[in-house]
Amino acid sequence: MIRISHSIHLDENDIDIDFVRASGPGGQNVNKLSTAAQLRYPVSKAMLPEDAQARLVTLAGQRMTKDGVIVIHAQRFRTQERNRADAIDRLVELLREALIRPKPRRATRPTLGSKQRRLDGKKRRADIKSGRGKRFDD
Repeated sequence: MIRISHSIHLDENDIDIDFVRASGPGGQNVNKLSTAAQLRYPVSKAMLPEDAQARLVTLAGQRMTKDGVIVIHAQRFRTQERNRADAIDRLVELLREALIRPKPRRATRPTLGSKQRRLDGKKRRADIKSGRGKRFDD
């Protein structure tokens, strides 16, 4: 069991990890060994609250398929074990981030001083620009 929060756990049997050949530099090693980990996890098994599930869909973006399966491709390291651990860590981090509720924004009004400073700045800038114009002396 992988612990996400005090009430949410992931069953390791639900996580499907396949190893594929990694792309990029690595010499002959990259052509011989399948070290990149491709993790697949169905979101329906996570038992997340509704609001967290909605945030997870937006956070996952292109990493989530239409069927609701998160796909994480990890090829940062040269060994299967480290790529496997990296993929699981990234999944756990994604799920933890989805559980965090955003703070609601409270609308505030600008203070009188901030309004005055803004208008003074605009006035100064207008004076600078008005001084640049061509003047004809007759």
